[in-house]
Amino acid sequence: MKKKIDKLTIEGKDYVPIDSLEKPEYKGDIKIVILQRGWVMIGIFERKDNDCKLHKAYNIRRWGTERGLGQLASEGKQESTQLDYCGLVEFDYLTVVAMLSCDEDIWKNEL
Repeated sequence: MKKKIDKLTIEGKDYVPIDSLEKPEYKGDIKIVILQRGWVMIGIFERKDNDCKLHKAYNIRRWGTERGLGQLASEGKQESTQLDYCGLVEFDYLTVVAMLSCDEDIWKNEL
């Protein structure tokens, strides 16, 4: 019979199974935005009605990840990631396919 272990205490320190930890949900203004026609951008997102802007924006030309865009959002730029600086990018909200919120502590020094 297999018993589920919720936590293990060794010398007063608690350890929990890694699969029991909640994955963080990042909130804030730094977003990876997937747009129509294959454009993938990262920057500081602003929206007013249907008018959207990405400030300090970069086109993500090469992800350089092993686990997709989520890895970029949570771990930042990888060794083989290629970003092309664009400055201000403006687009209509209806052209957005998806958005990923990024870990701002990691990305704030990159943008």
